[in-house]
Amino acid sequence: MRLSKQQAIGIFDSGVGGLTIAHAIKLALPNEKIIYFGDTAHLPYGDKSGDAIRYYSRNIAKFLLSQNCKVILIACNTASAHAYEEVKNEVGNKAIVINVIEPLVDFLKNKQKINNIGIIGTKGTIESNVYQNKLKAANSALNVIAKATPMFVPMIEEGFIYDDISNAIIRAYLSENDFEKIDSLVLACTHYPLIKNQIRKFFNFKVNVIDSSQIVANFTKQILSENDLLCQTADQCNEFYISDYTKMFETIARMFFEEDIQLKKLDIWKENNLAI
Repeated sequence: MRLSKQQAIGIFDSGVGGLTIAHAIKLALPNEKIIYFGDTAHLPYGDKSGDAIRYYSRNIAKFLLSQNCKVILIACNTASAHAYEEVKNEVGNKAIVINVIEPLVDFLKNKQKINNIGIIGTKGTIESNVYQNKLKAANSALNVIAKATPMFVPMIEEGFIYDDISNAIIRAYLSENDFEKIDSLVLACTHYPLIKNQIRKFFNFKVNVIDSSQIVANFTKQILSENDLLCQTADQCNEFYISDYTKMFETIARMFFEEDIQLKKLDIWKENNLAI
């Protein structure tokens, strides 16, 4: 199947986290149309089984293909860790599939000043060991400290940001002795950039806090350029779909995209007669 420049970039996540990626892509690629699907009915993905994550991801990919997307970007670390191969098999040559892990690992490979690196993410991402294994394979001398921080996603989805509650949860997770030695910290969840400044403040701005949004956006731009798929005209409206309405999703979407956003609630499992 031949792809065209005018086709959209499809992005999906369990909720608002992928909007950090979508926003970065909009800044890097202002002419591209974005079709975003937030699976808010099933968030968080981090405590779901691998089978469930693959099931959700595969069927969201089907939906994005039906919307004529040239790229399907898995804007979720947990889904990237558990469902990337499944999505690629589902999509075949009908679109380009990108995850958020590979671009970040490639970026970190070339950073010579990183010696002790922390990784925080959902249980699903951390327990998959995908970051730990890939980073150690790239640099066996690297000291990697990984910790699951499962309360961050529901905290963010409920709007607890820049307040005493979020600061207390951040402090509870990151006060361990192991984190005192790190020089860098990877935010291995696309929700976490929404609390990036709070995390930086916790470390007194002495730790390099790395999120994948700009890195993935630049990687996507490179892939589209290499395949001669960069859109040249900015005359298409972005589309935002959710599987269940949440006020926080609308708030964050309007904050990132300075446009009249019309959220469309869509139960793709019901629409396609799929069992959950």
